[in-house]
Amino acid sequence: MKGDRVRWGIEQRLEFIEFRLFWEGTINRADIVDYFAVSVPQASKDLSLYQERAPGNMEYDKRGKRYVAAEKFMLRFLDPDPYVYLSQLRSVAEGAVSSRESWIANLPSADVALTPKRGVDIEVLRKVLDAVREGASIEVFYQSMNAVRPEPIWRRMTPHAFGHDGFRWHVRGFCHLEHKFKDFLLPRILEVGDKDKPGSTGDQDWLWNNYFDVQIGPHPDLTDSQKKVVAKDYGLEDGNGVLSVRYAMLFYVLKRLGLLGDAARQSARTQHIVAINRKETEAALEKAELRL
Repeated sequence: MKGDRVRWGIEQRLEFIEFRLFWEGTINRADIVDYFAVSVPQASKDLSLYQERAPGNMEYDKRGKRYVAAEKFMLRFLDPDPYVYLSQLRSVAEGAVSSRESWIANLPSADVALTPKRGVDIEVLRKVLDAVREGASIEVFYQSMNAVRPEPIWRRMTPHAFGHDGFRWHVRGFCHLEHKFKDFLLPRILEVGDKDKPGSTGDQDWLWNNYFDVQIGPHPDLTDSQKKVVAKDYGLEDGNGVLSVRYAMLFYVLKRLGLLGDAARQSARTQHIVAINRKETEAALEKAELRL
């Protein structure tokens, strides 16, 4: 909203009103009172302000004693993104937030394909975050899967960023032991020691700061109608699309999408997309691994 701005707290409640109207078609004062712990008069003011800022979006149902979305409803405060709703639904299904914390009043039955919860020590995470903010290095007691170092050892790193491969979190940083940038899995950091001067900093991490464009498209063995729905599923305009991926994240992205190797040789029934620029993608991955 431009011009006369409203306080952030009120603005959030206006978004909440619109969320409930758009996705569930109804809202009343009690919804606002229960979620935001405001008074009944304040909730009434919020509803009146919403009517003023979004005229014609809701009507009062005297029988139900609730406001309902009008037939010609138009979004004024929210971006029409289905993933906003689905991300909340996923968070509740995964147990990341409680149903009471979600803006969804009537949660549909939902489940997600769960993976084992990775054990990240909260104090380890706090200390790593502190080092990232300060631009400092830290000693970490780290358990690698390296055959040369089968037991955990103390090593120094300068962390600068975080990455998620779809299953687990890692911290990206400069390893003072191997003198290069690496990914350190958070659950494998068993302890954090003292801070000190940094080594190479994030702006020197070429793999993190540079991107490669992976061109993807439907598997060539699919029918035309199947290719159209795959393009829709993956948001591919004109049938194909581009994923701009950090070199440091390229292996993880390709692995998750089933694009390590020649995806066109796999069954189109299970592997629905391929890398159109496969040779360039393989060269980019090799480039990333050489720098590692």
